[in-house]
Amino acid sequence: MLKLYGICGISVNAVFNKKVRYGSLQKAHRVSRFDCFKRSLSIKIVEDRRMLFSPKGSLSRILLVACAVGLGSSSLYGQDATKPAAAPLAAPISRIDIFLGYSYLAPHGTITTPLPDGTSSPATYASVNYGAIGSGSYFFNKYIGGQIEIGVHPDGNNDGASSYSAGLIARYPTDEGVTPFGHALVGAVRLGGPNYEPIAYHVYTWGPALTVGGGLDYGLPWFDHHLALRLFQADYEYWHASFGPQPVSGGRANLNNARLSTGIVLKFGSIIPPPPVTYSCSANPATVFPGDPITVTGTALNLNPKKTATYTWSGTGVKVTGDSTTGNIDTNGLAPGSYTVTGHVSEGQKPGEFADCTANFTVKDFEPPTISCSANPSTIKPGDTSTITAQGVSPQNRPLTYSYTASAGSISGSSTTATLTTTGAPAGSITITCNVADDKGHTASATTSVNIEAPPPPVVPKTQTLCTISFGRDAKRPARVDNEAKACLDQVALSAQQTADANVTVVGEAGPAPAPVKGKKKKGAPVIDNLAAQRAVNTKDYLVKEKGIDASRISVRTGTQSIDEVENYLVPAGDTTFDTDVPGTTAVDESVVKPQTRVPLGTKPVAHHKKKAAAAAAPAQ
Repeated sequence: MLKLYGICGISVNAVFNKKVRYGSLQKAHRVSRFDCFKRSLSIKIVEDRRMLFSPKGSLSRILLVACAVGLGSSSLYGQDATKPAAAPLAAPISRIDIFLGYSYLAPHGTITTPLPDGTSSPATYASVNYGAIGSGSYFFNKYIGGQIEIGVHPDGNNDGASSYSAGLIARYPTDEGVTPFGHALVGAVRLGGPNYEPIAYHVYTWGPALTVGGGLDYGLPWFDHHLALRLFQADYEYWHASFGPQPVSGGRANLNNARLSTGIVLKFGSIIPPPPVTYSCSANPATVFPGDPITVTGTALNLNPKKTATYTWSGTGVKVTGDSTTGNIDTNGLAPGSYTVTGHVSEGQKPGEFADCTANFTVKDFEPPTISCSANPSTIKPGDTSTITAQGVSPQNRPLTYSYTASAGSISGSSTTATLTTTGAPAGSITITCNVADDKGHTASATTSVNIEAPPPPVVPKTQTLCTISFGRDAKRPARVDNEAKACLDQVALSAQQTADANVTVVGEAGPAPAPVKGKKKKGAPVIDNLAAQRAVNTKDYLVKEKGIDASRISVRTGTQSIDEVENYLVPAGDTTFDTDVPGTTAVDESVVKPQTRVPLGTKPVAHHKKKAAAAAAPAQ
């Protein structure tokens, strides 16, 4: 109750009714009363109402309720995260949701009411702390559905409203049992007030309403997951109402409302039907011999834990026993071949409540033996032997006999070992076949190989360097084979004697002639035109006369090196690579270059008085 004072000096009690009246006061009475207070009273009323129903106060209450609801929802969700059993992951997704709960309304808007004296009086709508809300949602699929909603807020401070809307709702169910949602609705509102009689009042009037908002549902495990808690629902609503142009009860209202709600949600039906029962089975072992036992095992999925499933087993030509998820197969007397057993599980007669499975197994005849074959050693020289080892296995432990064959050579043995003889066999690989047979006539074979090495290839003859004779010690007789050369030539002779089919090649070299000493008259040494060839011929002559080497086995050549030496080479029979091994040599024409007579050191050669004879004869060594 707000006490008002006017310019008449009297006090008036302006009662703000909680329920809207429908013209309980006479219009004339209201006018006369209004004349008493004039415009100053109207202004005073408006100012006091603004103080009483401040939008900031309503907003504070909305934020307070939102914080409380948010903390509560966070607490419940946190408990669910630590205790997942509270909201099982397999909760069904409902087809129909019915929501019933409490609703708080915070309207924000002002209505300007015309007054009889031609002025107007603005008034603000106040929040409604007590209200109820209900909605019904039908979902076309897991996410989208249609919704109708009724919100009733009749008990405001000086106003009231009821809204009726319909539209679309979208949700996102999660495995944790939390479902956020949003909706958009269109409908009508029945709005009354604000009333501050006798100044002004507004009877209930219909107008359009728009609603947009969302919230969060938390699934509860009770009643088979058909119950949920709406932690919060926060909506924005727009209302428009026209009360007419008449004074005192007229005016136009455009309201922007905030609405917070909470309550319970009843869930019915299911979008996704329960998955059908499936059944799979397998036989272990899947392959047996006659008389071996087999166990068949079935695995059923999507069974309803509230129902009792029954199991049966059957087979054509097969004896199967068991009334649970496992059955036993008797294979005694079964002929070799493939067989099938069928398992059946049932928890009802409706489609999806029963299923069949099949398992195949094979009864096979006794298996033939297996054999492995190896050779030791696997590589041998021609004429050597190798031991062949065979290892046969019968799956049913039947007695075994062995035999062997070879692609070359000969092999002997009738047990697990045999001997391969390669006498007369060519070089290369020999294939040995190991055979095994059981008493049922089943056979098996395996192969191994032995490699016979080829004989080593013949050695390709190569020129052999023997030794070198030096001719730089005797300047007067530069082509003479001196005594120091004997050791080398003895080695050459020995090599030639030891290798009777080899030849000796002697290569003579000659360095530059020494320059004469100035101021001294020196007796000149005999001038030899082809010193390198003469040295080679003299060396051959020594080997023939002193060592008895056949002259046909010795060839003489000259080289290109500028040294005073003779090089001696042993050339094997058939060697055609001398010119490659010792490049740059030239054969000596022994018809032109004759050997010099070798004179012992210290002996003067016999003088010849006839110049013609001296010129024809070769100089002595």
